[in-house]
Amino acid sequence: MLFVEGALAGERARIHITQRKRRHEGAHAVEILRAVPGRREPRCPHFGVCGGCATQHADLATQMAAKEDGLLQNLARIGRVEPERVLPMITGDEWGYRHRARLSVRHVLSKGVMVGFRERRSTYVADMHGCPVLPERLSALIDPLRALIGELSVHSRLPQVEIAVGDNAAALVFRHLEPLSAADHGHLRAFADEHRVHVWLQPGGPESAHPFHPAESDLYYELPDFGVRLHFRPTDFTQVNHAVNRLLVASALELLDPRPGERIADLFCGLGNFSLPMARRGAQVIGFEASRDLVARARANAAANALVAQFEEADLFQPNLAPYGRFDKMLIDPPRQGAIEIVKALGAPFPRRVVYVSCDPATLARDAGVLVHVQGYRLRAAGVVNMFPHTAHVESITLFEKEEAA
Repeated sequence: MLFVEGALAGERARIHITQRKRRHEGAHAVEILRAVPGRREPRCPHFGVCGGCATQHADLATQMAAKEDGLLQNLARIGRVEPERVLPMITGDEWGYRHRARLSVRHVLSKGVMVGFRERRSTYVADMHGCPVLPERLSALIDPLRALIGELSVHSRLPQVEIAVGDNAAALVFRHLEPLSAADHGHLRAFADEHRVHVWLQPGGPESAHPFHPAESDLYYELPDFGVRLHFRPTDFTQVNHAVNRLLVASALELLDPRPGERIADLFCGLGNFSLPMARRGAQVIGFEASRDLVARARANAAANALVAQFEEADLFQPNLAPYGRFDKMLIDPPRQGAIEIVKALGAPFPRRVVYVSCDPATLARDAGVLVHVQGYRLRAAGVVNMFPHTAHVESITLFEKEEAA
């Protein structure tokens, strides 16, 4: 199998082979000899150098068709399964969607401070002056950030700035490897006030992040269809695309159909992104999460929304949910490595319905094969969620059902 970077399906191109492996080869297009109608001019002037986007040369319909095809091929090839129904693609705006980003920082003698995503297949920082997938006012901060960091005494010891945007405010988390001076503090306060952002400082790991200016910094995003507001720290995991996340939550609940009195497990529940809307529907929800801090914030979010939901700390890669009793339904939203231990551990009484939200088609396909061929579920539906336009990242949602309810 040959993968050609920079060429679209159906195009003729002159290529250069860059990688040879036993099962596949990699190449990049040197010249497009015959283009397809889905090709377009990339909007971003940094495209091709910056590693943040890989598919701006394809229009949105072409990108989404490729993602759907990739999902279905993975399910068929790896899991040997086929959905009974392909769901309509979930998508939103293709520009200004990225509400989370980790920007690298590097001081280069010939260019000064560089702030941006890394270059493609490189550790160098792209020479960026804006980013159209960031919200416009955050994109406009890249050059001011370069100037700000250049003024700091620790400019060569500040490796990254993390961006987190809530519905109410935007925060910038400055990771610094050496203490800041009083002058540095003054520059950061002035920057925060001028650009109306919250500045956080992170002298160590993610747990060391704390608000600097203003001293009280509370970010949240809302799920208005369910009357839910979720508070988060800028270093917490939240979905990058708020608008698509709202559609994803609505779709997951439509497929799961939580009802009053049903016992539902939400695995890898995070802040309660799915748990709290399910609780709003009257279900008895238990959310499981490995991070003690996220469990605490999920509990606080339940209380702030006047909802009854239980959240428990659990190692979901060595799962033991038996002490919590039977579940009527289950939602699984794992990281890239998937949930193989969970799907293998399922046993009678089985949840009669499982909704699986995936960020990796290969591990989803592997787990789907176990659910269907070993555990006896049917793959009722599968569809693509375009959480990351202009990238090869494929988010998806699938529905599994077991006809014989225990």
